[in-house]
Amino acid sequence: MIPARRARLIRLRVPLVLAVFMAAAALAVAALHSPAAAQEQGWSLRNLLFPRRSERAYPPPPRIEQPRPKKKVRTAPAKAAEPRAPVVEKAPEARTVLVVGDFMAGGLAEGLDEMFAENTGIRVVDRSKGSSGFVRDDFYDWPKEIGPLLESEKPAAVVVMMGSNDRQQMRVGDQREAPRSAVWTMAYEARTGAFGKAIAAAKVPFLWVGVPAFKASRMTADMLAFNDIYKAAAEGGGGEFVDIWDGFVDENGAFVSTGPDVSGQPVRLRTDDGINLTRAGKRKVAFYTEKPLLKLLGLPSPAGVAAAPLPAAPSAETPPGEAVPAVVDRTQPMLLDDPALDGGTELLGAQPQAAPAEKVLVQGIAPQAAPGRADDFSWPPKTGSEKPAAAVNAATP
Repeated sequence: MIPARRARLIRLRVPLVLAVFMAAAALAVAALHSPAAAQEQGWSLRNLLFPRRSERAYPPPPRIEQPRPKKKVRTAPAKAAEPRAPVVEKAPEARTVLVVGDFMAGGLAEGLDEMFAENTGIRVVDRSKGSSGFVRDDFYDWPKEIGPLLESEKPAAVVVMMGSNDRQQMRVGDQREAPRSAVWTMAYEARTGAFGKAIAAAKVPFLWVGVPAFKASRMTADMLAFNDIYKAAAEGGGGEFVDIWDGFVDENGAFVSTGPDVSGQPVRLRTDDGINLTRAGKRKVAFYTEKPLLKLLGLPSPAGVAAAPLPAAPSAETPPGEAVPAVVDRTQPMLLDDPALDGGTELLGAQPQAAPAEKVLVQGIAPQAAPGRADDFSWPPKTGSEKPAAAVNAATP
């Protein structure tokens, strides 16, 4: 007989064991129907009650981050700066080319310096004022200052480039006028005209270089209007206007920062701000002024070296014993628009062609075969010594 106390403990443990067993069975059924359990093989209740060592919830070992090797960044080698042409020492009697204007004129002066670097007889003098213009006459009054400047420098020619700073209000009397308004434009034309007449009064030849396009579209539109005013002022003072607009725009007339240089190679012409000029851009502006400036100075080239004359042809008056210059056979220049060349039927130097054989082409009569030729079917065969019948009849009296 089981004691009452022990029987009571058994009655308490049996429900507890049954509850644990039912909970384990429920967990087992849930695990069997889970997607993860469906993918595993060999699952049993033992796996739930006694998990394997590898499945116990131990904290993962600390992960040691290995330092990654730094990637070597390949950098392009620095491009060597293009060497500048050595500037020769100028002669004491060298003539002066005076450059006046704003900061763009300063870049033009650098380009002219490079252009005349090997010429000892030309000196470029830069008298530009970077922040100047025709609007702020309180800062620098160009129509008033150009006269004394010409007297002190005594230039052989003057090159003007100005206007990039003039897109601002102008004080006219007691009022401030907006840029390119009617009153503003009238006052601006008066100041540029007075500047051109001041140079003309000093009887100094001058070139007025127009301003190029800029990155800002509104600024570009204003520069187009300014160039018309500068051209009128230059021609009114007896000067020449140099238009450089096409050298700094594309085929559609839009601003470009990269374009061909003086040798035709694509280079950077403007800086990142779309305003200032690079070294190649400065040289290109100077290139536009090269021909008209050389004409004013009477030079055949920037170096000032005249072309060598052609050797003279020998004449009958050449004294005996003296060396006779060599005769150079040169092809005469040919004009492509020469009317004498229109309708030509033969090449130059071609031999005249014989008249067409009308008997062969029209009448179908073959010419007489030469003796001994493949098409000579005469019998007896002819020899080369026999004279043609026409020649024999002509010789018979």
